[in-house]
Amino acid sequence: MAPEPRSSSPEEIRLALRAAQLYHIEGATQAEIAATLGVSRPTAGRLIARARAQGLVRIEIVVPDELRDDMHTDTERELEAAFGLTEAVVLGHVPDGYGSPPSFAPLARSAVSALGRRLRAQHTLGFTWGPETIAVATELRPHAARCATVVQMDGSLTSSDYQTGVEFTLGRCATQLQATPVRLHAPLYADPATVTALEQDSVLGRAMALGREAEVMMFGVGTVTTATTLFEGSFLDTALLDELRGLGAVGEIGGRFFRSDGTDVSGSLAGRTVSVGLDAIRACESTILISGGSTKHDAILGALRGGLATILVTDIDCARWLLEKEGGLRAL
Repeated sequence: MAPEPRSSSPEEIRLALRAAQLYHIEGATQAEIAATLGVSRPTAGRLIARARAQGLVRIEIVVPDELRDDMHTDTERELEAAFGLTEAVVLGHVPDGYGSPPSFAPLARSAVSALGRRLRAQHTLGFTWGPETIAVATELRPHAARCATVVQMDGSLTSSDYQTGVEFTLGRCATQLQATPVRLHAPLYADPATVTALEQDSVLGRAMALGREAEVMMFGVGTVTTATTLFEGSFLDTALLDELRGLGAVGEIGGRFFRSDGTDVSGSLAGRTVSVGLDAIRACESTILISGGSTKHDAILGALRGGLATILVTDIDCARWLLEKEGGLRAL
């Protein structure tokens, strides 16, 4: 909106200044300003708006010096605008190459804060297993938030001794959030007939339905490399990784893979996966993606382009990379 012309009389300017002082400095309400100046409440509102439109009011947001390296509100707003996010939380520099639950602690603490502002007592919280959600569970404190149910969104049983952290994540989240835990006691991958049977099972089918209908979901992203937890846990082998890369896969959530533009990857795994589908994640109102580090950049970008997160918790280096890549794409 164009600024108002500076043709107001001195008295009108005086009233606008007075209204602005009362509102911005003294914290008066519009009703109180109206009573003080002897004008109507709508007129008080117009006086405040006029003061801003004519440049009589300047609002400055000051970040404390000691927090300047850790606050990136401008970058957060840019991410929200670029990817249509409800909220972006950007932390300071995090050592690259991190990936174990303890090293995700800074991101997890911010994710806990986001959970506390999104979860309601009647909600179901769904999660996929991985180091990010283990870290969130570790950082949860009593009374940080509350919900009705916590449900595992992807199968985790494997023939190897790999520890997925599901029991810890499910148990601690349920305890700290005063919620009922719902376990998905199933493998992540099975043959298609078994997947159909699991979905029709009265217990497992209920768990999968709860996961699909969760009001809030939290997860990290996996890469399509031998460094992914799916490879480490013997859920995938090199042949499957090669097939996925050939299909353009850049990342996965809950064992379901997507391309750089966020579209689903089909291939042989799609019908064998026991987890909440990506369409259900896209349909969820609050989906919290917790991830960062250079090895996860492509996966995070694909997830954001695919509408797989409404809330992103990441580090400043990843945030800048995401904005650079998205800005470059839009410039083409």
